Amino acid sequence: MKNNQNNKIETVRHSLSHIMAMAVKNLYPNVKFGIGPAIENGFYYDFGNVKISQEDLPKIEKEMRGLIKQNIGFVKKTIDKTQAEKLFTEQPYKLELIEEIGEGKRKTVEVGLQQPRQTIATYQSGDFVDLCAGPHIGSTKEINPLSFKLAKVAGAYWRGDEKNPMLTRIYGLAFATGKELADYLKILEEAEKRDHRKLGRELDLFLIDPVVGMGLVMWPPKGAMLWRIMEDYWYKEHLKNGYELVRSPHIGSRALWETSGHWGFYNESMYPPLEVGQTLKEAQEGKKSKIKEEYLLKPMNCPFHVVLFNSKPRSYRDLPMRWAECGTVYRYEKSGELSGLTRVRGFTQDDAHIICAKEQVEDELKRTAKFILATLKTFGFKDFNVYLSLRDPKNKTKYAGNDKGWEFTQRTLEKIAKEVGINYKKEEGEAAFYGPKLDFKIKDCLGREWQCSTLQFDFNLPERFNMEFINEKGKKEMPFMLHRVLFGCFERFIAVLIEHCAGAFPVWLAPVQVWVVPVGSGHRQYAKETGKMLQNEGVRVEVKTDAQTVGKKIREGEMQKIPYLLVVGDKEVKAKSVAVRQRGRGDLGTMKLQKFVDKIKKEIEGKK
Repeated sequence: MKNNQNNKIETVRHSLSHIMAMAVKNLYPNVKFGIGPAIENGFYYDFGNVKISQEDLPKIEKEMRGLIKQNIGFVKKTIDKTQAEKLFTEQPYKLELIEEIGEGKRKTVEVGLQQPRQTIATYQSGDFVDLCAGPHIGSTKEINPLSFKLAKVAGAYWRGDEKNPMLTRIYGLAFATGKELADYLKILEEAEKRDHRKLGRELDLFLIDPVVGMGLVMWPPKGAMLWRIMEDYWYKEHLKNGYELVRSPHIGSRALWETSGHWGFYNESMYPPLEVGQTLKEAQEGKKSKIKEEYLLKPMNCPFHVVLFNSKPRSYRDLPMRWAECGTVYRYEKSGELSGLTRVRGFTQDDAHIICAKEQVEDELKRTAKFILATLKTFGFKDFNVYLSLRDPKNKTKYAGNDKGWEFTQRTLEKIAKEVGINYKKEEGEAAFYGPKLDFKIKDCLGREWQCSTLQFDFNLPERFNMEFINEKGKKEMPFMLHRVLFGCFERFIAVLIEHCAGAFPVWLAPVQVWVVPVGSGHRQYAKETGKMLQNEGVRVEVKTDAQTVGKKIREGEMQKIPYLLVVGDKEVKAKSVAVRQRGRGDLGTMKLQKFVDKIKKEIEGKK
């Protein structure tokens, strides 16, 4: 029943994209049409040769509702290429698609002919005809005119290629009922308030400036403190869990990336080589390097850890080796795809590589899966999905390793997921080329999934670098290598974290945990003494001695989402106490300073 409902709303959304195209054509007769599919929660259509802004959406919506009232039907027709070219003679984007069908890249076969021939599927609604295989609703009477809304206007390259013309894309939202639409609009409103880019500016957590470079993040004091707290937690927990720390450079020689396979397999995500055999001045003067030395910004930390392993002979007694590093990597992203902290060009992965013998694999996977789950719980993430990413059985040639290795690792990953109690979904064809993996995707307030934690096998690097250890029988054996990240990368994890808690970090994570606010100039000394005591107890505190009213400081503290505001006046100075205001709860009354210290330390230790 649920599948039927899902199919129905998908069909309605697709039909709404056609109705929107009809409305745009009525309002802008010279428009050129791209494509208009149904998408999650709605639909879109791409238009060329037209200028449409956000302010134009209400009139397009009004035109759509007028069309819906006319009870317009959707009729499928199949025509041949010549007919299609004549029908769409003034629509260049449609003609391009028709040409592809003619070349056999796209094909629909008309049923019922003795000799099946190439045909082109279209749908007609009123006087509007579009290339489309459907399905569509019977007529517009099946659409609730109050259950959709045009959401935004954006630019989109034709066919997603930046070499092609930029089209105008209009996004719409559509649901089965008006209530569902209203509920979703409330979620969108809340998501806008929680947008990490907005909160990042308001709370002064991070900065991306074109002078430095797009996709490159800088961290002011509060953001840097948040990072430091997370990193301190990360290091402490790794040392407790039997990991050793390693470090590696930001660049590596071309030979390294050729050996690792990244030069050929990962080149679409890497930047061109740096020539390090000469100075910038020599290059500016047009001089050629006497010795050619090419290095690349690292997209991953893995090959460095492998070289460290191979730097001396290893025995089975050395295994398992658990090496961890917070390493900054650089990956190519198109400028138009950069977005806050979630899509950047330079980011820090909390990498770890576990090198172990075959008989140790299950234990290492189990302890790592538990480590991931504990970390997500500590940071307050309870809503996430886990995917078991497997090799595509129909296209084995694009993967490293052999059938025996893949069967063992895929079977073992699934077994561990079950034993740890993880609910997972299998996804064939989603494995990395070097091995299967478990992906943990955190869901945000809009229900969107963000890839963060992951646990992967790697067949590629052990083979390419000839990794080996001496086993108990004195023979050489290739180890198993596990990749693993807990946060995924700090930048994306922080983005999801900001939106998850709307910038109101739990006390233990808050960059500033307490503001001390003196009522007047005569109370500043006691405020400073209070701040010093809290600081000595490990509390992150600021004393607000600037010449503003108490009310204004309290309002600012609430806007900055400070967990505790301590107000001190004559009464508090005399009693060695503080008037406590807690974020989200308001005035808690007056308490002795030591009692407050005990209270906040208990919260911090309890990770609240």
